Amino acid sequence: MVWPGVSIVPCRSDRLGPCLAHAWSRPPSIPTILINGRGQFECTQGPTRKSFEKLLNENVETCVDDQKMCSDQEKCLRRSECGPYCPRSQCAPVVFNVEQGKTYRLRIASTTSLSLLNVKIQGHKMTVVEADGNHVEPFVVDDIDIYSGESYSVLLKADQKPASYWISVGVRGRHPKTVPALAILSYGNGNAAAPPLQLPAGEPPVTPAWNDTQRSKAFTYSIRARKDTNQPPPAAADRQIFLLNTQNLMDGRYRWSINNVSLTLPATPYLGAFHHGLQDSAFDASGELPAAFPGDYDVMRPPANNATTASDRVFRLRHGGVVDVVLQNANMLREEVSETHPWHLHGHDFWVLGYGDGRYDPAAHAAGLNAADPPLRNTAVVFPHG
Repeated sequence: MVWPGVSIVPCRSDRLGPCLAHAWSRPPSIPTILINGRGQFECTQGPTRKSFEKLLNENVETCVDDQKMCSDQEKCLRRSECGPYCPRSQCAPVVFNVEQGKTYRLRIASTTSLSLLNVKIQGHKMTVVEADGNHVEPFVVDDIDIYSGESYSVLLKADQKPASYWISVGVRGRHPKTVPALAILSYGNGNAAAPPLQLPAGEPPVTPAWNDTQRSKAFTYSIRARKDTNQPPPAAADRQIFLLNTQNLMDGRYRWSINNVSLTLPATPYLGAFHHGLQDSAFDASGELPAAFPGDYDVMRPPANNATTASDRVFRLRHGGVVDVVLQNANMLREEVSETHPWHLHGHDFWVLGYGDGRYDPAAHAAGLNAADPPLRNTAVVFPHG
């Protein structure tokens, strides 16, 4: 059986609805995570559930008549003090009904722009069977990490005693200042005539430590193409491109750069320019972006040269060609600080051949690449200094 897709969204908003994009020198931590459009707004900021719920009342059904909480009825229905325990508020968690003994396919997608998230279901394990729309060799996990742009399918067996269980989604990869989002897995008969919802017993699952990178690596490294659908990559590539991502200062603002070049978008969108034959005038067509970075660049230290440039140049690839791309993570502007970065490619899948730590060394790393059953993905994760 298949549940509706579960989308996880970070939101900066004071009401349910579209979130507006804001320009920041450095993005702040999101105050809210939404699961299928639901979350707790105006949350008490704190890294643990106890500080989050210090103002919550597990016995209330609605906060509207409680003047001690707020006098604005519309605002009151959105407040975190009303949820996740208040079933009549807009903050009430999403409920997924299941029948004991059945197996469900849960599709999970992350539309975050910054945060790495972790999904865990109280008292249940999950079997990962698909990643980014491609079958993978099944493997069992207690929880999954999901990065910006990624999607997974997991199988969940409703093999526990009939009750309700927490589904928890928390932030990882950077020190969290966002409370976990909560949904409920409810055992019933799977329809509207199910018994009244009983809140889960006990504490919601705790998100793994935000800086436990080894745990994240273990999950990511476990993903392999499914044997009976595997299509190995070609034996050789036409060209190789090295992409070094760094954090730089440009005009007093933080800018992310690739090979010391920061993207500026042309007035005419790229695809429109190519469609109308304007590619030689709509953007800088004098050459490609740099396809490598200096051989003596130390990825373990902050950038020594912050003289990054801006460009709207592109890489031009032969149709049907095979390109070997090395994604290199590096230190940020602060000493000994490097973050996990997901790389997402629109409109294409690619083979993820392998991962490594430190600067890529063809002599040392090429031999360990997986050319037999690498997963097809549209998002690749590069770990700190990896």
